[in-house]
Amino acid sequence: MLRLISLLLWLLLSSSAQGGELLSRELPAGLQVPADARPGPGFDVDRATEAYLALLTPEQTALSEAYFEGGYWLELWTFLYGAAVCLALLASGASARLRDWAARHSRRLWLQTAFYAAAFIVLYALLVLPLSLYQDFFREHAYGLATQTLGEWFGDALKGLLVNVLLGSIAIAGIYTLVRRSKGRWWIKATVFTSAFLVVVLMIAPVFIAPLFNDYEPLPPGEIRDSMLSLARGNGVPADDVYWFDASRQTTRISANVSGFGRTTRISLNDNLLEKTSVPEIRAVMGHEIGHYVLNHSLELVIYLGLLFSAGFWFVNVAMDGLVARIGSRWGLRQRADPATLPLALLLFSTFLFVTTPVSNSIIRQTETEADIYGLNAAREPHGFAMAAMRLSAYRKIKPGRWEEILFYDHPSGYARVRMSMQWLAENQRLYAGQAAAAAAAPAARQPRRASLRP
Repeated sequence: MLRLISLLLWLLLSSSAQGGELLSRELPAGLQVPADARPGPGFDVDRATEAYLALLTPEQTALSEAYFEGGYWLELWTFLYGAAVCLALLASGASARLRDWAARHSRRLWLQTAFYAAAFIVLYALLVLPLSLYQDFFREHAYGLATQTLGEWFGDALKGLLVNVLLGSIAIAGIYTLVRRSKGRWWIKATVFTSAFLVVVLMIAPVFIAPLFNDYEPLPPGEIRDSMLSLARGNGVPADDVYWFDASRQTTRISANVSGFGRTTRISLNDNLLEKTSVPEIRAVMGHEIGHYVLNHSLELVIYLGLLFSAGFWFVNVAMDGLVARIGSRWGLRQRADPATLPLALLLFSTFLFVTTPVSNSIIRQTETEADIYGLNAAREPHGFAMAAMRLSAYRKIKPGRWEEILFYDHPSGYARVRMSMQWLAENQRLYAGQAAAAAAAPAARQPRRASLRP
């Protein structure tokens, strides 16, 4: 135990030291417009794109590629580790004993399933904790992408676990109720139930879930707030305020979102975005997020991914009965509606999702491309968009191969995004020449620090 604690402390200290060094390697704050990317008679899309890519040093490019390509293997190991945990819970009889424990606490089948699901989620989280620590804490610190202490990380992980227990137990109890009542066609109703459940979660997340992890406050009056509200009004987003949240307490990444539906719609900017970028970049990022909202991508993804989940549920339905009949007695499994089959169902479903990852990535990547195009036309900030894409290259490989992007990317690559923005600029130079020249000649704009955002 002492050796394990010593190893964890060494990893924490070494990764934190490396993270501090890497933070200084980010692109400087403010808008940077390379000379070859400025509008003019000789403007060339490919040359302008390469000029933006050249803003990265070879060291920054190498770090980005190492982080992103390492994620390919991490995805495989995450799947295999989860599969091993599921098999261990089945083969050891732990799942069957957990079912028996739940049965002693209620006579109602749906409540037994909910109790089982809650206990299973906690047990599974504890068993995958070593991988979660490496993936979400030590590795993020090693690449300068995380800012939390170990205690703070555990605090957020505990809150996330409680949310998962509450929502997960409801979802699992609902699906198993459909399995008992609908028999062989349960997977059809489970798809509808899951899609509706996701819509409800999307509606309540901005109001009830996100504030558990970060503080959200109204953005003070000023150029950024006015620009965001103007952009929202001009594109039909029903938001009358703009919020900022303290993401820097967890990460160095920049982000923004338009979340919720109807009265829960909220425009949110993280403080990293406010501190590290210029107004054109913020407008470009928000134009992209508004694109998601206006194009109804949340509902579209629920439908498309719901169809993918439907195929996954069907696969579980086909495979489950045969496996339970063949080897279920060894593991104490009775039939497919038995809550103790959950690790087996999770193993089958995660196998399906792992194999179909390129499909889900392509679905999401298409919506991201559509939002990119919408954002360019709404915000009209091609240099801001290109610069934001370059900042994201801190953790996304900037220029992958064609098949690499198809298989592993759920967003367009940085190269694709920069080139898209330069193509847009090439077609709209007459609208942009004066502004771009002024932006290139002016010093980089810096945004207020977090302290000035607080009332």
